[in-house]
Amino acid sequence: MEQNGGGRKKREKPNILITGTPGTGKTTMASALAEATQFCHINIGDLVKEKNLHDGWDDQFDCYLINEDLVCDELEDLMEGGGNIVDYHGGDFFPQRWFDRVVVLQTENSVLYDRLTKRLCTSQSSKLGLCRQQISLTFLSIWQGLYWAETY
Repeated sequence: MEQNGGGRKKREKPNILITGTPGTGKTTMASALAEATQFCHINIGDLVKEKNLHDGWDDQFDCYLINEDLVCDELEDLMEGGGNIVDYHGGDFFPQRWFDRVVVLQTENSVLYDRLTKRLCTSQSSKLGLCRQQISLTFLSIWQGLYWAETY
């Protein structure tokens, strides 16, 4: 690997972060791109479950409480080599140096609502309210956390 202008080693293959609100098609896009490029697809949700990179279960949101330090420790060496497509609904805890490109997926609210209602929510109104709240918080954290991403 050669040095780039910033003193960091330049990877032969880029790392790509695909992010966006749940239901926008991140996993579908990441899988297709990984297949086309022969890059490694890393779904952070799956990685957290498989490697126990969490601090337990959140009953309110029906998800694992991700341990960001454990995730970063697990990925550090892999990301340095390049050729990875990371699939996650946020990105604020990843080191900026890991990614050469960031793709933020969006979709129309009506499409997103239908997808998430089917995937995440039961018919109970309290659950639906929690899902709406989670969607809003996730979208806000994406935009706040990715201030460093270059656009192309």
